[in-house]
Amino acid sequence: MSGEMLFFFEITLAGLGSGALLSLTALAFVLIYKATKIINLAVSELLMMGAYFFLALAAGWGLSPWLAIPLAIAGGGAIGAVVERGIIRRMLGESPISVFMVTVGLGSVLVGLVELIWGANPRTIPDFIGRSPVFIGEAYVNRKIFVAFLVSAVVIGLFLLLFRFWRGGVALRATATDQAAAYSCGINVPGVFSMAWIIGCATAAGAGVMLGAIGGLSPTMGAFGLSALVVVIVGGLDSPFGALVGGLFIGLVEAYAGTYLGGEFKLVATFSILVLMLVVRPYGLFGTREIERL
Repeated sequence: MSGEMLFFFEITLAGLGSGALLSLTALAFVLIYKATKIINLAVSELLMMGAYFFLALAAGWGLSPWLAIPLAIAGGGAIGAVVERGIIRRMLGESPISVFMVTVGLGSVLVGLVELIWGANPRTIPDFIGRSPVFIGEAYVNRKIFVAFLVSAVVIGLFLLLFRFWRGGVALRATATDQAAAYSCGINVPGVFSMAWIIGCATAAGAGVMLGAIGGLSPTMGAFGLSALVVVIVGGLDSPFGALVGGLFIGLVEAYAGTYLGGEFKLVATFSILVLMLVVRPYGLFGTREIERL
């Protein structure tokens, strides 16, 4: 393999690794929107909270990373449960923009809490992945990105199977299709709402742990969630499969743009795709056509 082709292959692998993490974060958006029709913009900050929970448990309390990871994920789920029961459920019947703005405010509150407790300076978390390189043929892949790709692929695959075969997944799909019909079939719709928020926020927290292991922690790391929001617009706000495809696509676009055009063009390329998608196909590649323009 020539040097240029090898370099291109390595960039592609890195883009796929980043894209898988984007897909996992986008899945948190999709889970909540699919069940409740709410765009939870605080997913970005919940991702950040997962990483800081891990920091507190592993570095602050000295727990094993393998115990701190599930506890950090559970912490994200607990925030989702509190927000859904304490705020979102009280706003049933309010306009979608009102609920959307509540999630925006929630994100700001979480950032403020992180800066108050841990400060605004960047931090690193205990290394639980290792640094030895991974080679696929002749191509070098960062071990952390490789592990993030594997973890994201397994989790997303598990979610797709659960949506298809698990009773709770069927209830979620039924609620997303027609809440009144779901009620008439005996489905506990408020329970489905809670489940969607808990699982969605826990998923975001898990993605945050992986992101923190790769790039470190800071109160601004939630900006990664903006790229994930582009992913769900591209793939479809209510499509888990769209989150997978969109994440890999945006990951590749950012990798190629950052490498061949310069790092400052990554977000330019990403949000150019967002604008184009909203104009041409606002419901996304795999989303339901009835979704309204944002």
